[in-house]
Amino acid sequence: MNLKSALAIILSATILISCHEDPEKMPDTSPFYKEDNITYTADTTNMKGFVVYDQNKEGKRPGVLVVHEWWGQNDYVRNRAKQLAELGYIAMAVDMFGGGKEADNPQDAQTLATPFYQDPQMAKTRLDAALQQLRSYSQTDSTQIAAIGYCFGGAVVLNSALLGSDLKGVVSFHGNLPATSIKDSLRSGILVCHGEDDQFVPQQEINAFKQKMEAAGADYTFKSYPNSTHAFTNPEATEKGKKFNIPIAYNGSADTASWNDMKAFFNRIFTANK
Repeated sequence: MNLKSALAIILSATILISCHEDPEKMPDTSPFYKEDNITYTADTTNMKGFVVYDQNKEGKRPGVLVVHEWWGQNDYVRNRAKQLAELGYIAMAVDMFGGGKEADNPQDAQTLATPFYQDPQMAKTRLDAALQQLRSYSQTDSTQIAAIGYCFGGAVVLNSALLGSDLKGVVSFHGNLPATSIKDSLRSGILVCHGEDDQFVPQQEINAFKQKMEAAGADYTFKSYPNSTHAFTNPEATEKGKKFNIPIAYNGSADTASWNDMKAFFNRIFTANK
């Protein structure tokens, strides 16, 4: 065997070995979603949050706070946080009511939600506490955090943005449009995802909100989805609407469209001014 042939055999063996490395020695880069049930404090109240992120994803990433409907921090909002983690974010399902309280009927839900409508600053204080908690994670890019909210939660994130919370952007899904005055420190982009047939948000409220945004020169987008009522993103809405005789229902097309609009919004705000 000549030298050239021997070198060829050695090279082939090296390639064969490298292609069959021990998989246990190779780093696992497949997604592994870490879920943390956490306790944090806001205005002396113990809150129960839920944080989820891909533990195998390297480096920091944008964070997203997720604020629940007036039913409380239930499986629906936690599943939304998981979906955001699958998109590459670190997400936190926020507890607005404290102690992880949930309601199973509209009367109790209204009792839990009303104080936050009456005191917008209290709602901001509790959202800001969650914001600081999410920032404490080493996986979070603390300069790139947004908040989304559903129904009651949509009003919370809009209100907090108008009062100057340090968020890159907020997204309201079928939320009320707060009458809160805009602070000079408004720093958030705003996306409103609204159902055209939402009986809880009258046209007068929409007009007033748009006029306020335009007068302030705010970075905002208002999206309307046809044939969509309040709570159109929640698959449980139709059953609850029938059970409690309230005008809410799920709309799959509007759910998908609004989620895609949110993704496009995040792609814009999280790459701007980095």
